[in-house]
Order: sequence, then structure tokens, then C-alpha cells
Amino acid sequence: MEAFWVFDSDLCLQKKSFFKGTSWRQKGTQETIERSGFGKGDSIALEITKQSDCSILSNLNYETHHGGDAGTVDESEGEAKEFKPCDDRYIDYTPCQDQMRAMTFPRENMNYRERHCPPEEEKLHCLIPAPKGYVTPFPWPKSRDYVPYANAPYKSLTVEKAVQNWIQYEGNVFRFPGGGTQFPQGADAYINQLASVIPFDNGMVRTALDTGCGVASWGAYLFKKNVLAMSFAPRDSHEAQVQFALERGVPAVIGVLGTIKLPYPDRSFDMAHCSRCLINWGSNDGMYMMEVDRVLRPGGYWVLSGPPINWKVNYQAWQRPKEELQEEQRKIEEIAKSLCWEKKHEKGEIAIWRKRINYDNCRDQDSQPTMCESGNGGNVWYKKMEGCVTPYPETTSADENAGGEWKPFPERLNAVPFRISSGSIPGISVEAYQEDNQSWKKHVNAYKRINKILDSGRYRNIMDMNAGLGSFAAALESPKLWVMNVMPTIAEKDTLGVIFERGLIGIYHDWCEAFSTYPRTYDLIHVNGVFSLYKDRCDAEDILLEMDRILRPEGAVIFRDKADVLIKVKRIVQGMRWNTKMVDHEDGPLVPEKILFAVKQYWVAGQNVSSH
Repeated sequence: MEAFWVFDSDLCLQKKSFFKGTSWRQKGTQETIERSGFGKGDSIALEITKQSDCSILSNLNYETHHGGDAGTVDESEGEAKEFKPCDDRYIDYTPCQDQMRAMTFPRENMNYRERHCPPEEEKLHCLIPAPKGYVTPFPWPKSRDYVPYANAPYKSLTVEKAVQNWIQYEGNVFRFPGGGTQFPQGADAYINQLASVIPFDNGMVRTALDTGCGVASWGAYLFKKNVLAMSFAPRDSHEAQVQFALERGVPAVIGVLGTIKLPYPDRSFDMAHCSRCLINWGSNDGMYMMEVDRVLRPGGYWVLSGPPINWKVNYQAWQRPKEELQEEQRKIEEIAKSLCWEKKHEKGEIAIWRKRINYDNCRDQDSQPTMCESGNGGNVWYKKMEGCVTPYPETTSADENAGGEWKPFPERLNAVPFRISSGSIPGISVEAYQEDNQSWKKHVNAYKRINKILDSGRYRNIMDMNAGLGSFAAALESPKLWVMNVMPTIAEKDTLGVIFERGLIGIYHDWCEAFSTYPRTYDLIHVNGVFSLYKDRCDAEDILLEMDRILRPEGAVIFRDKADVLIKVKRIVQGMRWNTKMVDHEDGPLVPEKILFAVKQYWVAGQNVSSH
């Protein structure tokens, strides 16, 4: 029996969890269940659970191998603080990309669309409500094409982009036909055009960056090629585009090429892509192309489709002077040449360049660009973008790939990354990497014994808040899910480059601030040692409220930390409408590290539900 919402074999718990996530109280019909994002297998399970006459459990009832709760809260401290719902106007609140605050910053170079977080006195200390009618998203791959209207009730894109086949409103769902401004024949046809030049089909290209992604249809359809795209677009350039991407189950963050560096290390992505992304690539002496060059691996590809490519044919349709478009393309070509990118292809409105595999191929160029100071590969958080070219790692021969030979995916997932084998991360040996890999396989197996639906497809969008070497994501790797591997900016070792070399995606972030995403965009959050890491940095309550903001109703959290830390966390989340269960480490009760499992209760705007 397939049942996406089940935590364990307890039928009472199945019944409670399912009924909270659907509108059975009003109608209870097969039609309603399917509209709510549940399929045929779930309706069969519903029939079975309806036959079990039992009381609804008030807490998670995990069956553990260590005899129940490993940690308890000292009740003598009195009642836990109860957090109230925020006002309904905050349903889609994104603290660091708040529209009202953004308008107070300069428009120049998109500065106003960058991260601008609220000061301490303006932080909300309440729970962001889900919109009325919110339902569990459809499972992948249906979610790629359909999003429940109630989850993101914004129709402006269906009007603005009607001709371009981005999104259509049908009844109580949005449908995403896979079209886009630049691919009217659909994303598949467009990706196949790219595949004639870029090696998608042999696993050599695995990670991609999509700048100005729209609703991320390009990234959505690349999953068929086993390519993982990190998509980004600014908040509300078109309403809710990044929110739609995440509702569809596609990796995306709110972001923009503006004045500060992208939150990724040097040499991260196998390719970068811009399809009518509205970025003025020739401006600021090519600084934006230099930033793309920084995050591209040696040998990586850059795709530009749409204006100004093929301007001779299209200038009238684009309603722009041909001289202006011609100059725009000339500048782009000039900057690409100075970056030592090789033009591989131009056909129709698609142009593809490839970054050279090392700097030996560039020494004979007439004009040598200004080189950045080396050694700042991961020091990018709130750092100003620079008008200089990031140096390649040193090589000893003309055919050596700077930064290591590319390995196909999935081989690269567990192979030793170049950054480790070359000794460029002090204190992390090949043996330590392999040991970390084995440990996380063991940890994830223990998680699956308790949360039995971890790899069922119920959790699509997963976040690891303190990703280390990416071994949690590697142990979970499956076409049913993806993991946003977050590298805290205060982490002792910056290993985000290792994560990208493994064919995974990730991002830098400081958990004292809000994450660049909409509310309710993650199904499962993994929290390894985060509260120990931040104990002297910022308030645990603020971090937990941010987690609540980005977690879906009935989403799950797995905390891994010291017992005393988790007891404090458990106490706070009791006032946040989360159900919790603490268990021992898989190696037994004598290990000081414990695991706290939590599930966010289902509730929506206007619903008066107490957390106690």
C-alpha cells in the first residue's frame, strides 16, 4: 500500500495525518482527494484507515529501537511559550526580500532587489500562516506540471505570460505546459537543441545555474537528463515565480545578479544558462559575465538565448533598434573573448560558449584581463562583486583540467573530490571524507527506520542546514528528491566546493538571518549541530521561527545535536504547533548526541489552533 503521509505503522496516526492535509471534512469525495494532491494509492489507504476506529493521537508515536523518548523536558519550568500566528497579510513574507523595504534602496545595478534583512527590532516573532485551502503538493513528477491554486493564488503570470506558454490557470490548479519565452516548442525540444552541443546524456554535465529563471521550467525538465539546476530570480519581478518553481518541486532561491557576489564558491557549476533573463551582460565592463566565470568550473558551458542573439532577424519583433542590439552582442563577444571562453555554437537565438580547461590556453591573448587576488574562493557572503577575473588553479601541462578532471554522474557522487585529494581543505583527508560518507549512510538508515516515508516521494524539497561534505544528501540521492545543501558562513571549514564537485547543489547562508525563499517551500529539513554552532551567535528562537516559515504544513524536521541542546529546542517548538519525539543515537543511549524528530501541524490562516 502506497501512503505518502505515513510515519509508521500506527493506523490512528495515518488517519490523523491524512485528514489534516485534505478537505475531507467538507466533501470526502474521491474528486476532492485527487484535487488535494493525493493519487489513487492514497485513496485506497484512506478507505483502510476509515475502518480503524481509534482516537487521534496528540503526539508523534514513533516506534524506536531504544524504548521511547530519550530526552524529556523538565516540566517544573512551567508552560512553554506559545507563539501566535502572524497577521494574514504575512502569508508570503520573505523577510530579507520584503518589497516595502526594498523600495528604500537604490535601483542602480539591482541593489534594491538584493538581500536587505530587517533589523532586530523589526523581526516578526509569530508563525507565518498558510493560505486557506492549502494542500500537500502533488508528488513528483505530477508536481512539475500542476500546482494547486490555493498554495500560490496569484494569476498575474497567466495573463502576462499567456502568449509564452509559461503557466495556465485551469479550475483549481495551475498547469505548467513546459513552455517559455525562449522555448515555444516546449522545454524538452529546447534542451535537446542544447544537448547537441553540451554533453547532458553521458552524466558529464550535472550541475547548472539558471539566472533569471522565471518559473524554472528549464530546471524542471532537466531532471529527465539527471541534471540538477540551481535556479534564481528576483522577488516579484513577475509575481511568485520562485514560489511556483519550489511548489513544482524544482530547486530555486530568490536572488539577483546585482552588486554582491553570488552565494556560491568558485568553480561550482558545470554550466550556466540565461534565457531572456533580462541581465545586461555587457554593462559594468562585463562584471556579471566575470561573476558567471567565477562560479563556472574550468571546461564549463555558458548558454545565452534570446536578445541580442540573432538580432539581424529579430530586431523588429523585439521592438529595439538593430544598432543597439548589434552593439550589445559585440560587447558580449568581446567580454567572452577576454574571459578566454571559446564560442562553440550559435544557431537561431541560442549561443553557447565554453570556459577553457586551464589558463595555458589563454596566455597568447592580445589583451590580458585584470586578475582577482586568489584565495578568496568561498569568502563571498555580502562581498561586493569585482571587475576582475578569478584565476584558475595551477596546472602543469596544457591538457590538464584546472580543478581536476570531470567525472560523470553518478560516479562523482562518491568519488574523492579534487579539493580533498589535492589537500586544498586543511584537516580533511581522503580517509576522513570516506569515513564521513560511511557515517551518513548509517545515520540515514537509522532515520528511515523511524520516519518510514523518508524516501517514499512524500518529501521532494529537502534542506540540510549544515551540510558538511554533503554526505547526508549523497546517502539520500534519488530522482524522487533533491537537497539544498546549506553551508553556514560561520562553519569551521568551508566545504561547499566539495559538495558541488560531488554533483550536488548548495548555497552559503548565515542562519542569524532569513533564508532567500518563500514560506512553505521545504518538505523536510535536516538540522545537524546547527544550534550548537550558533549558540553564541543568535537566538535559537529566531532560527526555529525561520525554519517554521520555510517548512510546509505537515513537513518534517530531523535535529541531530547534544541532548541538552535538543531539550531546549524541543521546549521552544512545543509552542510552535510542532509534534516531537526524541530518540537515542543509533549506537545506543550512552552516546551524548541524540536525534529529535518533529512534524509541523497542519493549520491555515484564520484557524484558531492552540499549540498545547
